[in-house]
Amino acid sequence: MAEVQMTVGVAPSRVFAVLSDGWSYPLWVVGAAHMRDVDEAWPQVGSRIHHKVGAWPLLIEDNTEVVDMRPDRRLELDARAWPAGRARVVLTLDEVAGGTSITMEEHAAAGPAQLLPRRAQDAMLVPRNNEALRRLEQVAVNRPY
Repeated sequence: MAEVQMTVGVAPSRVFAVLSDGWSYPLWVVGAAHMRDVDEAWPQVGSRIHHKVGAWPLLIEDNTEVVDMRPDRRLELDARAWPAGRARVVLTLDEVAGGTSITMEEHAAAGPAQLLPRRAQDAMLVPRNNEALRRLEQVAVNRPY
């Protein structure tokens, strides 16, 4: 499982507010291009956000579902982009002096990427997820919640 970590200078509740705003997904998720809809219950377990991923004109419509959620602490997602596959993504928030330590873990759960060796998956996911955490930080710090 590819894992990245970053410490940001805001409280876990502020980071979780961004994660709880399904409409903000394309602001911080690398590859997300457009939100189509957000279930009213987001981010409750079983709720979904409906998005497009990829680059125009090759956009894939699919959804991401909440698998587990603990407010201000953890969000586990089943992110889909068929036919490319599915990924399991876990975001963990830990309060630290001066802010929040965010850990993001991801692995291919189904589809072609799952066939790649773990090192190849990590080579693709680690840089992408480091950028996602940098974007998440910017939204958490700069967007009023």
